[in-house]
Amino acid sequence: MPMAENTWKRSSLPREPGELGKPLVDPAEWYPKDILANDNWIYRLSKIEIAEIEAAVAAVESQGLDIKDVSRDNFPLPTLAPRLQEMQDELMEGRGIVLIKGIPIERMNRLQYAAAFWGVSVYIGRALSQNRQGHLLGHVKDIGGDYAKTRGYKTRSHMAFHCDQADVLGLGCIHNAKKGGEHLVCSAVTLYNEMLRRRPDLAKELGWKFYRQLSTEKHPGQKDPWIRQGIFNFHEGYFAVRGVSSALRKGQSLPGVPKFTSAQEEALQMFRDIAPELAIEVPIDHGDISYVMNHVTLHSRTDFEDWPEPERRRHLLRLWMNTGDRRPLPPEIHKFTQGIFDETTEFVTPLDAE
Repeated sequence: MPMAENTWKRSSLPREPGELGKPLVDPAEWYPKDILANDNWIYRLSKIEIAEIEAAVAAVESQGLDIKDVSRDNFPLPTLAPRLQEMQDELMEGRGIVLIKGIPIERMNRLQYAAAFWGVSVYIGRALSQNRQGHLLGHVKDIGGDYAKTRGYKTRSHMAFHCDQADVLGLGCIHNAKKGGEHLVCSAVTLYNEMLRRRPDLAKELGWKFYRQLSTEKHPGQKDPWIRQGIFNFHEGYFAVRGVSSALRKGQSLPGVPKFTSAQEEALQMFRDIAPELAIEVPIDHGDISYVMNHVTLHSRTDFEDWPEPERRRHLLRLWMNTGDRRPLPPEIHKFTQGIFDETTEFVTPLDAE
């Protein structure tokens, strides 16, 4: 079967400095009908690029390298590397979303695919610890967790639109669910502009620094049980979103935290209502890699029914990545894009969920 033509292309739309209460001009603004009208955001690997990845994976195996020790130096991709730099640029300054197709996962075991996912991703950013276990390589997999008591990636539950604590989220698909589990993404820039168009008073309400309850996961130097962040943030002319997550509602139970005003409640609900209207389902299939930039996009997952066979169950590898302060961020957001760890954390790259 001939390989599909690669139609990936950098966004050419302009970006202008933004401020709360005014419409945003940003290439990360897109509507579902527009982004789905073409494949400019999808990168299809060529035969040469696939061969480079497979050769680099073989070198990792032959040297006995731990996944966390894979770097640009020992995972050379001479043809693909310049394109990956363009993809990082597109994530940080463009649409904020890229999907890579063509990694031949059917020819790979778990270690080989993990090495491919990690090796490609080191050209996008530096991996961060995602939990107090020091996992640099994460696993989105139902291990029987209760969403009310644990983090959503360990469950099969629906997850509302949110953004992760990193510049870039990377997902590598090992298996999809039997039914459901769709990976949904919406443009937070579009969401902001839509709220501003429909109800400018409510859009401005989301610039207030809300109290978010922190989980038991540790961040360097953090003592308070909460962090204050706006939903719509502007810093040095750059926009950054934070999701309307359960952490906001949980923050309401903390001592000394003021209750939501009626206007804030209405604004938060409008945010929740509009996000699904603006979302696309990312067609991530076996072997594909999805990257989204957390400061300009929101992502969600539908609940799912899994396969009965353990080896077929929904399983995505996950990376949180820092891109080296490429984008100005408010201090209260920047602090929480450095990973979850303390002085005792040992960083690891497990090959399955733990």
